[in-house]
Amino acid sequence: MSALEGWSGRVDLPEEASTRRWHQWVRAATPQSAPGIALLGFACDEGVRRNHGRVGAAEGPAALRRMLSNLPVLDEVPLYDAGTIACTDGDLEGAQARYAQALAALLDAGHLAVGLGGGHEIAYASYLGLAQHLGTRRPRVLIINLDAHFDLRRQERASSGTPFLQAIEHARSNGLPLEYWVYGISASANTRALFETADALGVHYVRDDELGLLALPQRLTELQAKLAGVDAVYLTLDIDALPQAVAPGVSAPAARGVSLEVAEPLLDVIAASGKLRLLDVAELCPRLDRDDATARVAARLIHRLTHAALRAR
Repeated sequence: MSALEGWSGRVDLPEEASTRRWHQWVRAATPQSAPGIALLGFACDEGVRRNHGRVGAAEGPAALRRMLSNLPVLDEVPLYDAGTIACTDGDLEGAQARYAQALAALLDAGHLAVGLGGGHEIAYASYLGLAQHLGTRRPRVLIINLDAHFDLRRQERASSGTPFLQAIEHARSNGLPLEYWVYGISASANTRALFETADALGVHYVRDDELGLLALPQRLTELQAKLAGVDAVYLTLDIDALPQAVAPGVSAPAARGVSLEVAEPLLDVIAASGKLRLLDVAELCPRLDRDDATARVAARLIHRLTHAALRAR
């Protein structure tokens, strides 16, 4: 059993590589750690509170660790836990800055960084960490968001509804080539002003009702073509993009959502590109998550993505 807090689970006999689970394999990240998968928690829902959502996402990192613990180790790639950045005093901006600094250090060390949210305010912190890691380099960066919402609000204070507008404006002011693609946008969950903002910013979006199985081949072809023209990808999964029956434990459950039969092939293409540098999961709200259903599906997606992305490196 791992000695790290929050990691425990079943031990299959005989104890050997083929029976190993994540809780047996994970270790604390250190500056000397060989490159691998590095998990970093963001225990924060101050952005959700500011955005008038149902709070509880701050409990997400602990719930995700519990669900990840029993997943099987599929290869010998090192797995690390880099701890959790918490926002306990309402200072969202300070927490985002601390998370960005910790994330940049993981990227500098060559890890595939995996953020465990937290509200979707984690996205601006993740973007800032990537920008710090890139420094003066100017690769073509693509943010891909699986989400029912644009999160392009213009508000007086940052929130879970503002991160991608913040990222786009930061990138433009710093000369970083950045594009933003969103899959799963709900026409009933975004105002006309948000659609107009997305259009004005050149955001590429696909609505949830345009993501059926019949349209999937076309969507995969479009995505593969886009990935061929960028250098680095940041993938963020707002778990409320999935149907409420699959992901009930979120701040804003989806009336329709994107099925796993469609979402997983899209994510597989991203992972197979070899360009995925970091990913995170946002908006899991454990206190609303009956039988840990949402945490389980989030852990499944993390498990699938990390394995595929490391194979493609």
